[in-house]
Amino acid sequence: MGATGYTGAETLRILLAHPEVDLAVVTSRTEQGRRVADFFPWLRGHTDLCYSAPDDPALARCDVVFFATPNGTAMEQAPALVRAGVRVIDLSADFRLADAAEWARWYGREHACPDLLPEAVYGLPEQNRGRIRAARIVANPGCYPTAVILALLPLLAEGADVAGDFIADAKSGVSGAGRKVEAGYLFSEVTDSFRAYAVSGHRHQPEIRQALGRAAGGPVELTFVPHLVPMVRGIHATVYARLHDDGRDLQALYERYYGEEPFVDVLPPGSHPETRSVRGTNFCRVALHRPAPHRLVVLSVIDNLVKGAAGQAVQNMNIMFGLDETLGLTASALAP
Repeated sequence: MGATGYTGAETLRILLAHPEVDLAVVTSRTEQGRRVADFFPWLRGHTDLCYSAPDDPALARCDVVFFATPNGTAMEQAPALVRAGVRVIDLSADFRLADAAEWARWYGREHACPDLLPEAVYGLPEQNRGRIRAARIVANPGCYPTAVILALLPLLAEGADVAGDFIADAKSGVSGAGRKVEAGYLFSEVTDSFRAYAVSGHRHQPEIRQALGRAAGGPVELTFVPHLVPMVRGIHATVYARLHDDGRDLQALYERYYGEEPFVDVLPPGSHPETRSVRGTNFCRVALHRPAPHRLVVLSVIDNLVKGAAGQAVQNMNIMFGLDETLGLTASALAP
């Protein structure tokens, strides 16, 4: 659903190469009737599908429907699909927050189906794999939240002795803003520059706090500052935590916690991960630094369009249907 943006294009690219997927319907309000391969020439030879209207009745006959639509669309259309027995993976923010009032405060409208929010599962496999398996609706995490939550999840889930407030300083490439024409996101405006935005409050902040609070078993304070950098893909999150020095080996804690995770790579001590090391992949690479006994700095990098969106959505699909979790997602990084 809505496969004309960057996230939709990336989802198509991954699904078309997936050995267990038959892509049946691709929708677009603006491009219906047009060949997908004409709109995205790099998909020539991979699909003969044309875009359908968003109300195409064939959607109700699918096993799973991905929503790569603007915020506010999935919550209007998902209920009917769920009633028809279709499983839904929403890459927008419509089902990420459990509290309908909190969602309305950040997204500026009332939620269309608050009754479905309690059963929507937050689709971060490293935290909710068991619940994802049985879910009818999966709320695919945002890109910034994925990088930040994975940086802190072992610390909170394993009960490390930390102060209850964190700072996340995160940078994203321009594709994170979507495939839209706005002067502030044109590459000629972004290149040779660097800026923060939404410092007083970003929509991803309550999403991050919700997931971290669930891991910690109580409220977590977070200062989250996003930045726009002149690159196309990638997120680099530098996350700061204050420690009560209990002598625990945090490197070993992270290596143990993520030891069986196929897409989280804990780097050796002292490493500095680069966004190009995950470009085009579903990996998150993290590295830990202890500049002082009571300070931990975690570096976390992802591709915002893959682990931060389409790749994680396909990872969730694999889990939901009992497939090998890594199917379609094992490519190495694109370099240079």
